[in-house]
Amino acid sequence: MATGKTSAKRAAKTAARRTGTGAARRAPASRAAAGAGTAAAAAKKGPAGRPGTSASARKAVQQTARKPAKRAVKSSAVKPTAVKPAATPAAKRTASTAAPSASHHHSALAPDAAHERILSIDVGGTGLKAAVLDSAGKMISERVRVATPHPCTPDQLVDTLATLVEPLRAQHQLTRISIGFPGVVRDNLILTAPHLGDEGWHGVPVAASLAERLGGLPVRMINDAEVQGFAVIEGKGLELVLTLGTGAGTALFRDGELMPHLEMSQHPVSKGRTYDEYVGSAERDDVGDKRWNKRVEKIIAILSRVVNYDKLWIGGGNAVNLKFKLPANVAIVSNSAGIEGGAKLWYRQAVRETRGPEAAPPSGAFRKKK
Repeated sequence: MATGKTSAKRAAKTAARRTGTGAARRAPASRAAAGAGTAAAAAKKGPAGRPGTSASARKAVQQTARKPAKRAVKSSAVKPTAVKPAATPAAKRTASTAAPSASHHHSALAPDAAHERILSIDVGGTGLKAAVLDSAGKMISERVRVATPHPCTPDQLVDTLATLVEPLRAQHQLTRISIGFPGVVRDNLILTAPHLGDEGWHGVPVAASLAERLGGLPVRMINDAEVQGFAVIEGKGLELVLTLGTGAGTALFRDGELMPHLEMSQHPVSKGRTYDEYVGSAERDDVGDKRWNKRVEKIIAILSRVVNYDKLWIGGGNAVNLKFKLPANVAIVSNSAGIEGGAKLWYRQAVRETRGPEAAPPSGAFRKKK
């Protein structure tokens, strides 16, 4: 019996070496595992196929079978590949803003600002003017003009304006309409029209009527002096705009923001005469340039005391006829500003955005008494 047990041990070891180790060297991990199973099965049988009952023999088989299997797994393992992490939304935004595009200036204002074609109309008591602007207020078309009809009804004004802008409409894909009107305007409705005749003008939706004629475009209308102011103000302190044309228009801005409209042109200034009647075009023709200049100089002094403005901007068709030396805080601006300011009716926030951190604090602070 001792001899039989010894023979069984030797047979088990030999079978394990030949079966397990050889299979593991020749095969990958899956085949090595199968070889280990074969060795274990062989260990359970003796030389004549009798069951092997020795625990030490089974343990030896298991240890021998495990080692080659591990080596097979190691040799057949796939080398891991480096995978780049997916870019986060923040990383994508950083990459996209690293090199700003050519349209970055326009996109800061609005998504469609680069494609804006704003029809800007300046309604005057003497002439009607129009041009197409981009979102920054730059003219991208020729300026067209026609005389204002007199007498003029709301329907006549709409008809005349529609005819005036037809060439511009044919050449450009218009997106919005801006209108400056010589009178009090509130919520796109005309309340007064002193140079066109007040009768039949109160509460008239001229802006909506014209927009409907031009295809239902978005439209905004404010006082003409206010439109001109948007084109020239610096956005610091108290700025007053005075337009000298058929009449005298005014607009007031505080730190770039438009203040409620005051129809100062209808206020008596000398012997019961209003600003319109005192320095308007008709008075200049009657009294001549010399006396008219003295009147304007007087008006500037009055406004300086009443408003205490930081800056006065003078525009309108008659501004070029001023001959006296202006104060340091008074400047003459181009009459085309009455059209160019139309863009700010839609992109008014650009006034504050371009001022920078060095902008002056709001004006009007009380001074301490000494």
